[in-house]
Amino acid sequence: MANNNITLAIPGQPNWGVWWTFEVGLSEFQLDIVGFLAVLGEGSILANAQVSALSRLFYLPRLLPAPQALIRTTRPTTLPPFPAKVTGVHSGNVKDHIHHVAHILLGEDMNTFTVRCVKVTKKAESFHPPTRIDTFFRGVSRSMTRSMTRSPEIGTPSVKAKANGPLSWVTLLGFFMSVSIFALSIIFGDGMSMIATILLSFLSTVVGVSNKWNLKLPRRPQAEAPPGDVVIRYPNGSYLIVQCDEDVARELYFAPEEIDYTIKSPMAYRILSLFGTLMLMLGVIALANAKLQLQMVWAGAYILINIVHWVVAAVPQKMHWDLSCYDVREQGVEGGPSNPSFTEALWKAILITKSKSWVKNGKAAPETEVWDAWLDKAEEQANMYQTHIGELEKPLWLDGDLSKATIFDAPHKDQWDAKSAWDALNRARQSEQQQARDAALRRRPKTSASSEESSESDDISKVRPIVSEQPQRS
Repeated sequence: MANNNITLAIPGQPNWGVWWTFEVGLSEFQLDIVGFLAVLGEGSILANAQVSALSRLFYLPRLLPAPQALIRTTRPTTLPPFPAKVTGVHSGNVKDHIHHVAHILLGEDMNTFTVRCVKVTKKAESFHPPTRIDTFFRGVSRSMTRSMTRSPEIGTPSVKAKANGPLSWVTLLGFFMSVSIFALSIIFGDGMSMIATILLSFLSTVVGVSNKWNLKLPRRPQAEAPPGDVVIRYPNGSYLIVQCDEDVARELYFAPEEIDYTIKSPMAYRILSLFGTLMLMLGVIALANAKLQLQMVWAGAYILINIVHWVVAAVPQKMHWDLSCYDVREQGVEGGPSNPSFTEALWKAILITKSKSWVKNGKAAPETEVWDAWLDKAEEQANMYQTHIGELEKPLWLDGDLSKATIFDAPHKDQWDAKSAWDALNRARQSEQQQARDAALRRRPKTSASSEESSESDDISKVRPIVSEQPQRS
């Protein structure tokens, strides 16, 4: 009996034929474990699970690695947030995280103590008939798009998945893999492989039906919206000021991001999940009983589709989302976005917002007398300067004409320096505290000295009689 657990092949031994002889090799080679490849790759699937379910292609039967990652007892009700402190400049609203869509839109990496400003607006209403690709991938007809665009409650395009993004092409690749494996199963006459193809491919359809959703962003009747500027303070001490109206601020930062599932009943979802679990188990069993040639094809297909999904999971999230309904224009500040200290960064944020109220609401500075006095002076200085048109320094968002951007004016160091002003206030406060302590000490010694003198006199009076009573020596 030949050894199938091969670690070393030597010419002349049976193991040698496993590697080099087609007839002997296939009869001795085993791939019973190929079914485990079908359940590997959960991380790459979960990385883009939410945005994938926005597309109509999510219904397509296809080869999907680790489908059990999408078969859960309960579904998420919100999109994953990002840690940061979000404060409304005018509204006073405060949140301890950034919504997922807002982070996708503006979540660029910012260095420590960096201060940047962007202006975000919703694009003006205009009806553009969807292309054939857009209609096929998203499932929105021209008449439906026209009615949505003209609706006074909706008005502008909504956030959605990109019709021709990387995830769309990965989905189509999985579909063509399933079709190819099914055709090869027919050619080789392998019924078990055909059953495995049907079960594991249509499992993705069951998963798609149970997880399909739409993003519900709040909208209010069309009217002139008040300013809704927002300050985002990241854990590394950097600031992002978002200039927008109240509608955009509510939509991106303060109103909840609600996931509107197509299958709303929890019971119906659990039944579909149970059905999908059975399909997965039966599909893996059928795959284990397929012919060796087809098992090798399955192994190669799952390895390839896993690699592609990992590559797609590694690309920036912005490549998967269609956020074209927002217009983002970066604005600058004199001196550039970089700052050497926390105080300088906070000063530039106040310079852009022209307000200190958000600092206390968002607890961006310590609550001490020195900081309160410094905030008063910083707000006073900030309102003395305006803006001009100039070229951006080290921009992150490259939309628009970077040579004609809005630049916030700032005082020169010899006119007013944020760090020096804080140091001067701190020294003055310390000097006042020291003077108060000295005055207290000067008042204390008079009473304490008199009490000490009286106690010393009492001690002396007690000692002298004892000395006088001692017998004199002759």
